[in-house]
Amino acid sequence: GANQKKGHSARILSPEEAERLAKDRVLVSEFKQLKLEKEAQKNWDLFYKRNSTNFFKDRHWTTREFQELKACREFADQKLTILEAGCGVGNCLFPLLEEDLNIFAYACDFSPRAVEYVKKNAIYSTERCKVFQCDLTKDDLLENIPADSVDVVTLIFVLSAIHPDKMHLVLKNIYKVLKPGKCVLFRDYGLYDHAMLRFKSGSKLGENFYVRQDGTRSYFFTEEFLSQLFKAEGYEQVVNEYVQRETVNRKEDLRVPRVFLQSKFQKP
Repeated sequence: GANQKKGHSARILSPEEAERLAKDRVLVSEFKQLKLEKEAQKNWDLFYKRNSTNFFKDRHWTTREFQELKACREFADQKLTILEAGCGVGNCLFPLLEEDLNIFAYACDFSPRAVEYVKKNAIYSTERCKVFQCDLTKDDLLENIPADSVDVVTLIFVLSAIHPDKMHLVLKNIYKVLKPGKCVLFRDYGLYDHAMLRFKSGSKLGENFYVRQDGTRSYFFTEEFLSQLFKAEGYEQVVNEYVQRETVNRKEDLRVPRVFLQSKFQKP
C-alpha cells in the first residue's frame, strides 16, 4: 500500500536520522570520484547486463501523474511528439505508446545495452519511435531530433544519475529540441528519500550525492536546487513540489518514507 501527499515542505527527519546524516561527512576520494565519472557509462551498461529488462516495473502511473501528456493537446487526436530523455529499457516509453496511439516518441539512453533492449521489444516500431544512444551531457540532440520540434520532454529518474556539475548541460541540450511554450516533465529522488538514508558510511560523493555498490550514482534533489538549475537555462517554473509517499510492507510491518520531486518547467 502507499499513501501519497503533495506539498511544498520537505520531509522532516527523526532525531536519529538527522544524527546519522550529520555524522556522515567523509567523502569518497577524488581519485575514486574521477574513476566513477569516467566509468559511468560502463557501470550503467553492466547494470542492464545484470538486470536485463527486469529491474524496473513498467510505469503505468506516468499518464495518471502527468495529466499534461493529455492536456498539452490542442484537440483530441492531435499527434504529439515526445522525447524520453534517459529511457532505460522502455519501462515508461512502452506503456505510453500502448496507451496513446497518437504519440511519436524519440527516446535515448546513456547505455548502449539499454538502447538494444528497447529495439528488441515487440512493441518497438520505427514508425512510432526513434531510439538512439546518447550522453545528454555532451552529445548534441540536434543530430537526431529537429530543433523546436518536441511537444513534451520526460526526464524521469535520470538527472539524479548525473554529476551535479553537469546537470545544466542536459537541460541546455533538451532546450534546443523543445518547442517554445512546451514543457519538461520531471520526476526524481527528493531530499531525505528512504534510499538516501540507507547509504552506508563511505558512499558519499558530495552534498546529497552518493554512490551505490554497483558504481551507479544518485543525487537527491531539493526544490530550490532544481528550480535554480532550470531557471538558469532559461526555463520558467510551472510546478515544482515534493511528493511524499509512505510505502507499507505489511508482511514485515515496515513503513518506508519515499520522497520524490515532481515538477514541470516550460520553455518560454
